[in-house]
Amino acid sequence: MTLEIRGGVELPARREEIELVTADGLTLVGELATPLDSQPVATLVTLHPLPTAGGFMDSHILRKAAGRLPALADLAVLRFNTRGTTSPRGTSDGEFGEGVTEEHDLDAAMAFVADRGLPAPWLVGWSFGTEVVLKYGRSHPIAGAILLSPPLHRAEPHHVASWGDDERPLVALIPEFDDYLRPDEARERFSSVPSMTLIPVEGGKHLWVGENQTRRVLDEIVRAVNPSALPLPTEWVE
Repeated sequence: MTLEIRGGVELPARREEIELVTADGLTLVGELATPLDSQPVATLVTLHPLPTAGGFMDSHILRKAAGRLPALADLAVLRFNTRGTTSPRGTSDGEFGEGVTEEHDLDAAMAFVADRGLPAPWLVGWSFGTEVVLKYGRSHPIAGAILLSPPLHRAEPHHVASWGDDERPLVALIPEFDDYLRPDEARERFSSVPSMTLIPVEGGKHLWVGENQTRRVLDEIVRAVNPSALPLPTEWVE
């Protein structure tokens, strides 16, 4: 049987409900998805869009990454609700921290990665999640970071510039029609990080709606993290 890979299709993987405990005593709910029959070659630690605007661990790009990439690209995908955020998985303790106390949430996720011995962690932030990555990601032993639709609202110029002397890859996908930061402005505001890879996405929008945009985002994530898995198939044979 051949299955078209699109929408909310979940390909085979090990899926485990997890909890993260923060340094300030909160319990965050999440999920770890790993390849079914092999060890992951790398790990995506995902940070969701703004929870006060509907962002959560099931925001569609992150849910589809977890649904597809363990099977298609041998990646582990860690998703979780930051403090005060609710999804079908449950509600994480605490209150939204405006991108400040979420530093503890990232710390807890990275402690989980270390405790489980998950390989080559890459931070993947989307919108608000990119702010947490830019502000706090450099302090962790990551392989690199990927920014999806960074708005640069809470991440200030000095947070961006701090990546300028970091040798680890920093990749940003900038939608052509983003609501907050479009390619020309992004080039200017990220100019303090000349080594980063800035990818303008023609026709892209902030929320990456539609299968074509989903595939473009997942392709670019895999291109950065495990390029040997490209091209990603569009069909799955069961």
